[in-house]
Parts: sequence; C-alpha cells; structure tokens
Amino acid sequence: MRLFAAVIPPAREVDELGLTVERLRSLPGADALRWTGRPGWHYTLAFMGEVDESLLPELHERLGRAARRTPVFPLRIHGGGHFGRRALWVGAAGGLEEMRLLAERADAAARRSGVGMEEHRRYQAHLTIARARADADMRPFVEELDTFEGTPWDVAELTLVRSNLPVSGVRGEQPRYEVVGSWSLGGAG
Repeated sequence: MRLFAAVIPPAREVDELGLTVERLRSLPGADALRWTGRPGWHYTLAFMGEVDESLLPELHERLGRAARRTPVFPLRIHGGGHFGRRALWVGAAGGLEEMRLLAERADAAARRSGVGMEEHRRYQAHLTIARARADADMRPFVEELDTFEGTPWDVAELTLVRSNLPVSGVRGEQPRYEVVGSWSLGGAG
C-alpha cells in the first residue's frame, strides 16, 4: 500500500482555504492547472511510497512513539509558493520548527521500520493546491496567496494516510486518501 505521514488541517481551516482557492480558480490561466480537492489537502511529513503490510505493526508503534515525543504546536495556513512551473502550494506559519521535527521523526520511524525511504531532504511545510501538466506561470497565484493568513489551530495529531491512485483513466480523477492510523501528540487530550 502507498503511504505517507501527514498533518491534516481541521475542517474550519480547510473551508477557509477553500474560499481563497475558489478566488484563485477565477484568475486568468487557472484553467491550465489541475486543482487538488479538499479531501486531499494535507501537509505531508514523510512520503513512504509502497509499504509492505508486514511492516505496519512496527511502523504504527514507531509513529506512535514519534507522536508522543512531539508536543502539540500551533500552526496556520499562510502564504504560498511554487515548485518550478508545475506545482502551486500554500505554506504554513507558527510552529514550523516543531513541524520539521515531527517530519524528521516520522521519516526516522519509517526507516527504522524497514520502509525504503527516498533520499532525505530538508522539510518544507507545504500543502499542494494545484499542478500543471506543462510549464505554467505561477506568479499571479503566488501573488494572490502572499496575503493569505489562515486562522491558527493546534496540531495535536500525526496521521498515517493511504493514497489510492486513480485507476479509472478518467481525466481529472483525484487520488483517494484513507486514514489508516492516527496518534495524539504529546500533551494532547
């Protein structure tokens, strides 16, 4: 199964971001982008790719330990940016150091569980809202996101998500995400 560890924003913050994304979708050039759906909005902490089911018990145990060792921290959806000319994202502000630490702990938990992880890169908190099939000018969208300030919330949970890739071949079909585990952060009630 294809898995990743994530922080999932609460519904209120997703709705708040949704209003901004609707505005972005009305900008010139927006039809050249494939917009991600609200059910897929998350901050990936550690992408694991295909994971053998036999590794799940140890992975769950180690992710639980990583969550317990990380205190609850504040976060808000904030600003935006792009990767190259093909991915548009919103960023985060608040407890970024705690988020980076949680990402490193989730990555280490996967590695120690026997998951073959990709090359380790410095963590950058981002939530992808659109992708382009061909190079696109992301500047107007990033400029619009520059002033976006979401409502703060407390991150209190580490989530393990299964990504079910589209299989129908229908253009525009989105991956389906399914929570397969979640753990309260240290200090979360």
